[in-house]
Amino acid sequence: MNIDQDVVGRLAPDECWELLNGTAVGRLAVLVDGIPDIFPVNFVLSGASVIFRSDPGTKYRSTLVDPSALEIDGYNSSTGLAWSVVVRGQSQLIVDPQEIADANELNLEPWQAGRKSCYLRLVPTSVTGRRFKTVRPDIWRTPLNDPRREQFQ
Repeated sequence: MNIDQDVVGRLAPDECWELLNGTAVGRLAVLVDGIPDIFPVNFVLSGASVIFRSDPGTKYRSTLVDPSALEIDGYNSSTGLAWSVVVRGQSQLIVDPQEIADANELNLEPWQAGRKSCYLRLVPTSVTGRRFKTVRPDIWRTPLNDPRREQFQ
């Protein structure tokens, strides 16, 4: 994809799924008592859906009641391109024994300590993404951990 400095390029759905498949952690945006909240979640893909784990609690209840969104992003220092993908949809609790067995085979181990006994499936109503050229950082004032610095070292 050839991207002009000022242009944001839309990603094709297959590009979005490819980026999702290459990412292990995202931010799950949910409504909690009508107020947006964000939770980091590790996830895997299963067909055209996103599987994550949770124990009953705020995130669990919120994703089953209201639509939610999963967002991932990244940066390629060799091309200077950044990208973002958003999956919007409704989550469903996986209760079918065969689907639970299938989910167990995906090796989705929680990153955070504690029980995460429930598998949830985010069924997309939309998957969108964009890619854009980042601006050259001001080397003298840009934090050392800014990934854009890599292309100028």
